[in-house]
Amino acid sequence: MIRVLAAGDRFIRASLFRAELEQALPEGIEVVETEFGWPDVPFGRVAEVDEASGTEDELIDALRGSTAIVTQLAPLTERVMDAVPELRFIGVSRGGPTNVNVEAARRRGIQVANVPGRNGVATAEMTIGLSLALMRRIPLAQASMMAATWRGDLYRSDAVGREVAGSVIGLLGAGAVGSHVAKTFAAMGAHVLVFDPYLPAGRLDASIEQVATADEVFRRSDLLSVHARLTPETARMVNTDTLALMKPGALLVNAARGGLVDYDAVAASIEAGRLGGAAFDVYPEEPVDFGHALFRLAKDGRDVVVTPHIAGASQETAVRAARGVAEELRRFLRGEPAMSPLTDGARAAQP
Repeated sequence: MIRVLAAGDRFIRASLFRAELEQALPEGIEVVETEFGWPDVPFGRVAEVDEASGTEDELIDALRGSTAIVTQLAPLTERVMDAVPELRFIGVSRGGPTNVNVEAARRRGIQVANVPGRNGVATAEMTIGLSLALMRRIPLAQASMMAATWRGDLYRSDAVGREVAGSVIGLLGAGAVGSHVAKTFAAMGAHVLVFDPYLPAGRLDASIEQVATADEVFRRSDLLSVHARLTPETARMVNTDTLALMKPGALLVNAARGGLVDYDAVAASIEAGRLGGAAFDVYPEEPVDFGHALFRLAKDGRDVVVTPHIAGASQETAVRAARGVAEELRRFLRGEPAMSPLTDGARAAQP
């Protein structure tokens, strides 16, 4: 009998992990549940890992005797691995396993697998929603109705919003999220530009234009959406200099990573009347500083749309994530290669 810890939270519940594990491996496993407080309790750094929920001591107590763990945010640190030497498999139900010390797992022969792309559709749809809200000024109209004010002036020629059809939509990055956004906007009648230096030519639909430089996307876009990975090279790729390349009145959307954008520069550009507006679901620090100029601009009725990092959160994302790690564990226990291995570990005995 293989003991598996289902370490859930309040987005991907331990009970969902259990259901998917029992579906993938109906015999030969004992599933034990524990649950941490995220998102009601913010995640953070735990020892040497980031974006983790719960404490090392809590996890060690729950994990003892387990061959495997499936989790989204449990802190899989070197200390935890040392305390549970029987651990052979870590299934992380997210694309970026920052809560796992992958190198420590590799040294101990523990297999680590993740679920890249689990929230690609959800994030793409949220990006499109943010873009539409910004282009059609939906939050401003909603706020006026909630204030019992009939804003007939929003029908004036200088106040109405814009259509996607006929607009130039620029994307910085075209991975699982960006490519879905590109296809959707193209289907809506936009002219879509994409800059992605890692994307082979011809990978996207012929109706989508791949360009050679990021600067071209900044210069030509009516609305620019950021979908790059956060690396030292892409950090603050949207900054004072690149914002200055954009058309007066152009719009900016970021539902990828907060570190890709200089938010001070964005606020300054909106205040100066150059950037037409912005929509954000991610921020450099979370929870955010509500004293930042962006939130003041939003309260003042400027075209700033803000949501609390929920782009990837959908019912389908949770199921897809739990199902993904359950399948990875099934493969591990059967001695089959992982779909998304981050390390390779010794195979466990079949249940």
